[in-house]
Amino acid sequence: MHIERFAPGEILKPFIRQYVFVETTGNVINRILPDTSLVMAIRYSGNINDVTGLNTNQLPSSLITGLKKSPRLINYGSATGNMLILFKAAGAAAFFKHPLHELFEASVPLDNFITPDKLNLLEEQLAEADGNQQRAIIADQFLIQQIQNHKQDQLVISALQKIRLSKGQIRIRELADAHYISQDAFEKRFRRVVGTSPKQFASIIKIKSIVDSKVPDASLTQIALDAGYFDQPHFNKEFKLFTGLSPADFFKVPRAW
Repeated sequence: MHIERFAPGEILKPFIRQYVFVETTGNVINRILPDTSLVMAIRYSGNINDVTGLNTNQLPSSLITGLKKSPRLINYGSATGNMLILFKAAGAAAFFKHPLHELFEASVPLDNFITPDKLNLLEEQLAEADGNQQRAIIADQFLIQQIQNHKQDQLVISALQKIRLSKGQIRIRELADAHYISQDAFEKRFRRVVGTSPKQFASIIKIKSIVDSKVPDASLTQIALDAGYFDQPHFNKEFKLFTGLSPADFFKVPRAW
């Protein structure tokens, strides 16, 4: 599996985290963990299937995936090329008028949001491009045209920062109070812009911080305590929901990317 990453152009940096190109020579199954933002995927060659459950589901050539609370197993077929557009948390709201929390736990064909003629042209340009650098430029040009008349919600941006700084260990009531807004109004505003509730987002940040910072031979019990868990069983349960594996088993398996 070959991975290339590119930063977006300056205009898109407030909204897009990065472009990731995943290309395979042989058949590869990758475990995709929950993340903090929506992802737009455009396949320009090969075949991709979701093999998470008992059934194999072929994915459309272009789709958008909302935030999730559990992992997926994605099968990349031989000679597959896939472009992933990773939005920043709250970044996708600049391109889609749709309330983003309605995409939670869902993967939806992109033609539900972008007219078929524009989408077909984009897919053709990516397939015919001379390398991934050119594909990143094509994506830049396309996304700039798609930006809505958008002003970022600074209250939500501030709340996201506080959640990240706390590594997910912050009470939602505390967040709402810090921004002088009722908890109900805060949660509705957050869900619409980010794509999930502040509680679920904090949970993703909490487990991601553990996954990303785990060092060899570190005590899982101490990691759980440091992350704010009061007992090992509770930690194990939440970790398995997030990764699909127990903490001990997860850290034995190398991640494809």
